[in-house]
Amino acid sequence: MRRFIGWATSALSAAALALALTFPSTSARAEAGADAVRTLYATLLSVMQNGPSLGAHGRYAQIEPVVGRVFDLPLMTRLAVGPHWATMDPAQQQQVTQAFGRYIAAVYADRFDSYAGEKLEVTGSTPSTGGMIITSRIVKSNGDPVEINYLMHQSGAGWQITDIYLNGTISELATHRSEFSSILQTRGVNGLIATLNGKAAALGAERTS
Repeated sequence: MRRFIGWATSALSAAALALALTFPSTSARAEAGADAVRTLYATLLSVMQNGPSLGAHGRYAQIEPVVGRVFDLPLMTRLAVGPHWATMDPAQQQQVTQAFGRYIAAVYADRFDSYAGEKLEVTGSTPSTGGMIITSRIVKSNGDPVEINYLMHQSGAGWQITDIYLNGTISELATHRSEFSSILQTRGVNGLIATLNGKAAALGAERTS
């Protein structure tokens, strides 16, 4: 019996180890999610510090590839488009996704254009349905903090952002969904693509095909 118990204990220990290796701990997942936000913030800080010399196009060129890595743009676009997504063919879906990604990068390039001592800080994480929330704040040059939280999920590319909550509660994706729905109803898919590309261009982004 002692031999059996010893074998069973060893087997259970091995199974627990296998599970631990297969499913990273909560702290490890939180750190991976936080690292994605830190990557975005490090890029934004560098862009801000070199903002005037880079210009709008230079800032966009540095931010755009990082946005493509840390945001799950296909999922965000599908959620923002809503039911209309199912009516689009694959080429249209790709065009809308690209235009949305271009617009997001252009917004960051426009907002983070100079540096005056601001701090961009990751402050923690909390579990969320299907992922986690990474909490952060941007401390303005006058010391006022702005709370910005990121909804993260794990995709094939690792932990990626799927929504942003300004002041901790206002969903940017919900705002986009309302705007996109109005455009799709009045101007269709091509109108949405043109609108997003037009907004990106107006913010100074370089258009790429």
